[in-house]
Amino acid sequence: MNVAIIGCGYAAEFYGKTLVNYPELTLVGAYDKNEKNLHTFTQHWPGRICTNLNQVLDDPDVEMVLNLTDPRSHYNVTKSCLQAGKHVYSEKPLAMNFETAGELVALAQQRQLYLGAAPCSVLGETCQTIWKSLKDGAIGTVRLVYANFDDGMIAPNLSPWQWRNDLDVAWPAKDEFEVGCTYEHAGYVLTWLAAFFGPALRVTSFASVQIPEKGIEVERMAPDFTVGCIEYADGVVARLTCSVVAPQDKSLTIVGDDGVLFTANVRNDLSPVFIRRVPSKGFDALIERQVKRLRGWLKQPALVNGWHRQRRVPFVRRPPGRFVSVNKPIDFCRGPAEMAEAIRENRPSRLSAKLALHIAELIEALQYPERFGGRKLIESTFDPIQPLAWTS
Repeated sequence: MNVAIIGCGYAAEFYGKTLVNYPELTLVGAYDKNEKNLHTFTQHWPGRICTNLNQVLDDPDVEMVLNLTDPRSHYNVTKSCLQAGKHVYSEKPLAMNFETAGELVALAQQRQLYLGAAPCSVLGETCQTIWKSLKDGAIGTVRLVYANFDDGMIAPNLSPWQWRNDLDVAWPAKDEFEVGCTYEHAGYVLTWLAAFFGPALRVTSFASVQIPEKGIEVERMAPDFTVGCIEYADGVVARLTCSVVAPQDKSLTIVGDDGVLFTANVRNDLSPVFIRRVPSKGFDALIERQVKRLRGWLKQPALVNGWHRQRRVPFVRRPPGRFVSVNKPIDFCRGPAEMAEAIRENRPSRLSAKLALHIAELIEALQYPERFGGRKLIESTFDPIQPLAWTS
């Protein structure tokens, strides 16, 4: 599958580094209105340098476009690519609101083109292992999910506008603050929940700006804290929190009648998965009582949730290929590769257009509750996502 990249900014490096995992994806061209970023990227990952967008759109060799532009440009760029007959895999979100995202989905259907959006970590080993555990009934009937994507109080104290990736491209602080952490990060959790529990039914949410002055001038500060309760079928409720205020916490806790599944970082394809029984019985309860006594004897502070014996759930398989880095163990090109495989096999992509639309609707409901009176009935739906073949 011949692909072209539009947008050679901060995130493009992540795709370039993991492209090597998929020889079936061939980078044939790239375009960015920032010439420095464009030339730096193509020096590391050679492809034809396009000096304007039309050179990508008019190139018959380009079959799929990776839209890695800033979020507020996603709609216009993706629309142009679809109109030019290109399949599109977009960085998150698909668009900045449900209405415009729906227009893109309708256009893709009309043109019989594939359209999907990041994140693709739902295809990773951690998510697939949790999913298999749920399907196998490891914790019984699921009742409650606690999901967090708190990125720490990065501004103003950490001056994130000075951050650079390995290509010396600046982290887009102004754009990140204006778009909002929920638009940037909630998708990592929402796609997992979509796989586990299907389409969401309702969202009740709250959003606010807790740190209005982040150290650089912005046109309008997006909420830096959101919290929402998402209702799914069969009575499952998920509480999702996003912020760039609270200390880093990207954990996922799934509570069932017979136990709890937990992973510490949903943005880590290698994050271990743990399971513990609740309430503890027999040998587990004995061990927990002894540990509690030992901690008291050592005068260690009591843990908020106590100490529980847990076991690690073996990964369904060990991850192949390369990741962005040791500190960022994520394979960003899983998504484009999944779409290319779906096109080749003439089957629906797991990261479908309807899934991307559903995630866009949820994100808008979470970040802008005032648009819906704080509670929104979700209109969109999608076909069930299929587990990867190697999970069986």
